[in-house]
Amino acid sequence: MDTDTGPDAGHRPALAVWKFASCDGCQLTLLDCEDELLALADRVRIEHFLEMSAAEGPGGERAELAGRGPYDLSLVEGSITTPQDAERIRHVRRLSRRLVTIGACATAGGIQALRNFGEVAEFRAAVYARPEYISTLATSTPVSAHVPVDFELRGCPIDRRQLLEVITACLAGRKPGIPGHSVCFECKRRGTTCITVAHGTPCLGPVTHAGCGAICPAYKRGCYGCFGPTARPNLRSMVRELRHDGMSERDILRVFHTFNAAAPEYAPVPGLVEEAPGSSRAEKDTTAEGAE
Repeated sequence: MDTDTGPDAGHRPALAVWKFASCDGCQLTLLDCEDELLALADRVRIEHFLEMSAAEGPGGERAELAGRGPYDLSLVEGSITTPQDAERIRHVRRLSRRLVTIGACATAGGIQALRNFGEVAEFRAAVYARPEYISTLATSTPVSAHVPVDFELRGCPIDRRQLLEVITACLAGRKPGIPGHSVCFECKRRGTTCITVAHGTPCLGPVTHAGCGAICPAYKRGCYGCFGPTARPNLRSMVRELRHDGMSERDILRVFHTFNAAAPEYAPVPGLVEEAPGSSRAEKDTTAEGAE
């Protein structure tokens, strides 16, 4: 699989792509680049990418265990769900000059982070005939919870144009030009009428990171947050708006507990939902205010 064939191969940076707990969709996004991937292969040495080839070159699984490297850029897909994952990601970090996490699993725990809200022992006993042989952590967590990360690329799956920009920027030694605004900005740019204002459709666009091109609102569907939270989401206003648009407290919790269930930016949501009119917390706060 080593692409080291040209006369300047010795000067080309080394790229590695690693998989942890995930569906492989973000790795497939890189493979779907096709023509761009061929151009990329002329500029880097792809030393480890098992989704692309089962061949084990200098950066294969055996090389990983042997401690080879370093890699100029490592792309990591998937969340940390087992003790072995936690040990392995620390090893990958040591071998990588730059480490970029790609996708909702690697940046926010992914769908599998729904386990964080239940009892893993119960799940394990219900699913496996011999649960004592299953080694797993009680939580699914982002890579950044275990090792320093140089950049996080959000999405489920990631956007191919953003991925190519991140790879190019990292190899050039500059900051990736990935916008930090919300999906609402993308709706405005493509001329999409706000479905919340026009139709009262619940939409997570105001608190969701841009990158999808606002596809769902363009088809009159509310954004459901697959690109994860913006840097500083106004959750209090968002929860209030979702409630105004007819969503129940249970549905508000569920809509945040999807692709990016373990995103720390969404952690305040359960508390905000409990503050709904009629809840015990809201009544307690009102009573306290009246006493004052």
